[in-house]
Amino acid sequence: MAKRDYYEALGVSRNASADEIKKAYRKLARKYHPDANPGDKEAEAKFKEIAEAYAVLQDPDKKAAYDRYGHAAFDQQQGFGGGGFDFGGFGDMGGLGDIFDMFFGGGGRTRRGPEKGSDLRMEMEISFEEAAFGVERDIKIPRTESCTTCGGSGAAPGTKPKTCGTCGGTGQVQFAQNTPFGRIVQSRTCDKCRGAGKIIDKPCQTCHGSGQVRRSRSIHVKIPAGVDNGSRLRLAGEGEGGVRGGPPGDLYVYLRVRPHKLFRRDGNDVICEIPITFTQAALGDEFYVDTLDGKEKIKVPEGTQTGTVFRLRGKGIPNLNGYGRGDQHVRVKVVTPTKLTEKQKDLLREFSLLGGKNVYGTEKGFFEKMKDAFMG
Repeated sequence: MAKRDYYEALGVSRNASADEIKKAYRKLARKYHPDANPGDKEAEAKFKEIAEAYAVLQDPDKKAAYDRYGHAAFDQQQGFGGGGFDFGGFGDMGGLGDIFDMFFGGGGRTRRGPEKGSDLRMEMEISFEEAAFGVERDIKIPRTESCTTCGGSGAAPGTKPKTCGTCGGTGQVQFAQNTPFGRIVQSRTCDKCRGAGKIIDKPCQTCHGSGQVRRSRSIHVKIPAGVDNGSRLRLAGEGEGGVRGGPPGDLYVYLRVRPHKLFRRDGNDVICEIPITFTQAALGDEFYVDTLDGKEKIKVPEGTQTGTVFRLRGKGIPNLNGYGRGDQHVRVKVVTPTKLTEKQKDLLREFSLLGGKNVYGTEKGFFEKMKDAFMG
């Protein structure tokens, strides 16, 4: 499933102020905090989502990068975005610390199990013809992957992480505190292992103990025939690498189709307009017009009026599901010449005289018809 837009996750507009973003975050954090919804996986997922969204939108630099590039703007090694998420660096009042203090006096829950990597998003521009008939391309994307040197463990080859002796592998330590309401047992993230539950004595030299590395990966993308502007392709497993053995996320490719100089699209039909001369319209003609498949002959009968549409069956866009094609609609526009030679003008005057004064006029009006009816 694609990662939601951060503004949508917090329920604010893209023009929201910093105070509005903070207010929306704190309201949702109280609602979906895991301690307020024990055992509710959906609430836990929403809490993680809004926390991630706030971490980006409350920081002016991260917010600017997100507004420009979306989720693909962030580097795992910089501590935001990517397969994992760093909750450090939150400002006073409104950060996760406020929420954790509110429910269990500081400290947070540490996830030590496998986590799926984040999804990635990118945009690709294609031509009108490529959208119609499909195309294959190789693209390069930077993403976080599991370190192949240590297999994602973070420990140097030949060694293994060992269980933390301070927390016993839980990632948390408990302590008791006397309060006016009685003795309360609280939990905090283990300082020794920083919540990981394991200690790495000899970190991997490739990933420096993180278990993940940043690489630029070439991916082959097949764009099917019939896609349109805004179409989205999902490439399963091509997103950020998972954390602690979790599966990778997905890559979503959003397509942007360049406008065509001659054609425009209406569903699976192709629309175009071509100019013809007065002579062609009056006497009729046969000529070739451009289609997606090359030149196609079209016959214009004599007396054709401007705006007349001719249909070329099966010359439109292929159906995305693979069943048939649309049509091409050719609209003719009779062009009135603006520069005539004296000989051409004389010929037209002669044509006008031969055709009568009213050859280009409208039909008689209502009162003229009444006059003819009564007076003969």
